[in-house]
Amino acid sequence: MKALILNGAHPNDTMADPVAVALLDQLHARGWQTEHILLREQKIGVCAGDFFCWLRSPGMCNTNDDNRTIAAKMIQSDLLIWLTPVTFGGYSSALKRMVDHLIQNILPYFTYINGEVHHQPRYTHYPNLLVVGWMDGPDAASEATFRHLVQRNTLNMYAPASICAVLTTLPPPVELARQADGWLAALAAGARVPVTPLPTPLEAPVVPRPRRAVLLVGSPRTNKSSSAALGGYLVDQLAALGVDTQTIQLYTTLNSPVRLHAMLETLDSADLIVLAFPLYVDSLPAPVMLALEQIAAYRAGRRGDQRMLAIANCGFPESHHCDHALALCARFADQAGLIWAGGMALGAGEGIVHGEPLSQSGGRTRSLRQALDQAAAALIAGRPAPPEAIKRMARPVIPNWLYLLVGSLGWGQQARRYNTQRRLREAPYQQVG
Repeated sequence: MKALILNGAHPNDTMADPVAVALLDQLHARGWQTEHILLREQKIGVCAGDFFCWLRSPGMCNTNDDNRTIAAKMIQSDLLIWLTPVTFGGYSSALKRMVDHLIQNILPYFTYINGEVHHQPRYTHYPNLLVVGWMDGPDAASEATFRHLVQRNTLNMYAPASICAVLTTLPPPVELARQADGWLAALAAGARVPVTPLPTPLEAPVVPRPRRAVLLVGSPRTNKSSSAALGGYLVDQLAALGVDTQTIQLYTTLNSPVRLHAMLETLDSADLIVLAFPLYVDSLPAPVMLALEQIAAYRAGRRGDQRMLAIANCGFPESHHCDHALALCARFADQAGLIWAGGMALGAGEGIVHGEPLSQSGGRTRSLRQALDQAAAALIAGRPAPPEAIKRMARPVIPNWLYLLVGSLGWGQQARRYNTQRRLREAPYQQVG
């Protein structure tokens, strides 16, 4: 039996090593073969969001770095263990960078699980999943958000059994060993992470009219992305109402310490921050998580009237797949001293928006423009995005059955340009025998 530990700890994290040692000791006592990978020391590029792992080289990321090796080891393991500090109710950016690459281990085609649309499995065998997170102290909202994410990952990664554990202090070695033994015993018994309701954010107070708004675009496609189109339309409406606006591309900003520092200073002068991003494996893309980590550290101890609104879009027809990501943004806002002004989610985002400016896309995006117009009017008045705007944005545009049909045909058509239409179901990491 093989166990693979992916350690997403940051440098100088005092919780990671004791947890890893306790688990390794328990696994060795049970006769498991183990491998422990410290992710921050691996060469793992960011997921480009190009779907080449489904189209150009089916089942394998187009970027030839350590992500391929780790993705293969995950499929060839019986138990997968993720270790991470709980980060705004999600994973550290180091762990999320590898998790983002897991789409190569599933198929582009859709299926239903519990009446909900998900991607089909690529392999006949997937490992059990144990996720251990730790926090500096009790935080019920962040813990619930974290547990919700783990449960969503177990669905999309087809884990037969799963456990989510959260530590708020470092137990003595004997107690930590006892807990590790319990986690492994529960997995052996076939336990599964239950569905955890997401926390309800606090009601936002009314604040003065914003004078300056900054749009953060969290997509690798930058200004040609659907995220830029959605967020751009909103800030354009704010600009038309007299708000000074600026757009910052997170993916290019993070590559430069100078641009990163300039972004942090720019956010200091903003009354309103709008974050727009695509959903990556049930949460925010790793570079966006890294940006939020940097912003929260920079803003430590601050709290004022600055507000934050988030706009998420996903490739599933149901917008509620974005619920965790928006809850994470709310936890970030609280921990960064910002007022949460609401989250808006769009299903089938790329299929509807295509990265085109909403003002040029006609009737196809009429309801989206109406929702964002409503949000802009509320934000100008110092209020959060109203429920009717959030519901309008989330409303399905086409029925699920039609989306699945069109999607299946579309993947085959796109594969023709690479001559891979007969290879889309390949399983390159499947062990022979």
